[in-house]
Amino acid sequence: MKRRINHGMIDVFVISITILFIVYGLVLFLRNRKGNEMKASMDDIKELRELTSCGVIECKKALEEARGDINKAKEILLKRGLEIAAKKSGRVAKEGRVEAYAHLGNKLAVLVEVNCETDFVARSEEFCTFTKDLVLHIAAINPKYIKKEDVPADALQGVKDKETFYKENCLLEQPFVRDPKKTIRDCLNELVAKIGENIFISRFVRYKVGETG
Repeated sequence: MKRRINHGMIDVFVISITILFIVYGLVLFLRNRKGNEMKASMDDIKELRELTSCGVIECKKALEEARGDINKAKEILLKRGLEIAAKKSGRVAKEGRVEAYAHLGNKLAVLVEVNCETDFVARSEEFCTFTKDLVLHIAAINPKYIKKEDVPADALQGVKDKETFYKENCLLEQPFVRDPKKTIRDCLNELVAKIGENIFISRFVRYKVGETG
């Protein structure tokens, strides 16, 4: 007598085997992922913080993503900063701080206004440090404009290398006087990423005895 095939039991068996294979594959994937993770050392985190001024958690995540490569971690943090800055740029920022600096002998002075969203941030240590560094930079480097878009068309007439012109005359494009590896824009984006508010430089003026225009 021929045995009847129980199709229901066969279906259950096939489904059970399929589930076992899926679970086994998931376990292997998680083990491999865990094995590939690299814990960032405190020394690397400290070094990255000194280079970028970002928080401990952000530096740790970036280092783990970059598998311990500090240069790649810096690029990751910079990219995140740019993305966050772009998202925050449309938000209203009516608070802020006017920073003043007078050079020794009172022959040179700078005023700069930097805006943010809340008075709490305007009084924070990170924000105040940025504005103080900014007035010193302006005093030393003497930019003419804040950003590229501020440069009038007639100022570019006869200029062969516009990028060099922007780096020499536009504040955001200039290498930061305290750390030439960064531009002022990089420093600003790092601050936005760290604080989480829209922050921008709205205006500045630089006076030097004997200079006009």
